[in-house]
Amino acid sequence: MSPRDFDWKPLALVPALALLVLPFVGSPSTWLTLTVAGLAMGMIIFIIASGLTLVFGLMDVLNFGHGVFIALGAFVATSVLGAMGDWTGSAELWRNMVAVLPAMLVAMAVAGAVGLAFERFIVRPVYGQHLKQILITMGGMIIGEEFIKVIWGPAQIPLPLPEGMRGSWLLGDAAVEKYRVVAVLVGLAVFALLAWTLSRTKVGLLIRAGVQDREMVESLGYRIRRLFVGVFVVGSALAGLGGVMWGMYQQSVVPQMGAQVNVLIFIVIIIGGLGSTGGALIGALLVGLMANYTGFLAPKVALFSNIALMVAILLWRPQGVYPVANR
Repeated sequence: MSPRDFDWKPLALVPALALLVLPFVGSPSTWLTLTVAGLAMGMIIFIIASGLTLVFGLMDVLNFGHGVFIALGAFVATSVLGAMGDWTGSAELWRNMVAVLPAMLVAMAVAGAVGLAFERFIVRPVYGQHLKQILITMGGMIIGEEFIKVIWGPAQIPLPLPEGMRGSWLLGDAAVEKYRVVAVLVGLAVFALLAWTLSRTKVGLLIRAGVQDREMVESLGYRIRRLFVGVFVVGSALAGLGGVMWGMYQQSVVPQMGAQVNVLIFIVIIIGGLGSTGGALIGALLVGLMANYTGFLAPKVALFSNIALMVAILLWRPQGVYPVANR
């Protein structure tokens, strides 16, 4: 697709929303703080939603049990970071990252392994049957939450930020929290890696070809089933990474945290176009900004602001900002 053919209108939604709210906030410093916080929240939601976007967009699987991988990743992170107190307690950012990076990798590995079993025993028997997928994956999430309670207990567990990620940087009168900046950078890295893999690598080509014409790709000797299982595992691992980021964002974890985020995830995917990675990024940023702006300006409206945002987007583009069917 040439730059001339690319649809740039959805990309303008994020800056348009930010500029539209500026007069209502009044103070530029407060607006900047809210905007950075909203972008950070949006990037974390994108990391969580990107896994489900891959699974639904490429495999046509409605995995309502996605939340269990989010919670699992967060709880694994509490165990790993709890064992690295000397590194998380340091005021030096690089020492904090030495602790956080292994926590992220272990969380992704555990979530990916559980995702492999989830696909084999729960999802595989109901491929192509959306109603059964919804019911059985919801049941899988409930069972997964109970297993988490057995291992870590039912109580809320604190997940404090490492010492070097606490506090803020001052830009004039605006305070920009350090962790928000880290979250934005991690989200951008995940998006860049996904976009590059899907559009520039042989694996991405085979995945996209398998979605369009599975029989033809299999006739060329490629095992699409294994490739799609790999996609499910990667989607689960990304959910685990998102769970670590979300748990550190909330600074606490509970077994039900995945189910609590599920609504936001599906709003993002619907806004994005049901399977579009770029659309999911735009949807997540809009959801994060809307939640922060309305939480500041009208807290009572914040309860349903994201649903109103989704309705507005769908009235404009009923299939989402970048519908996969049109590509």
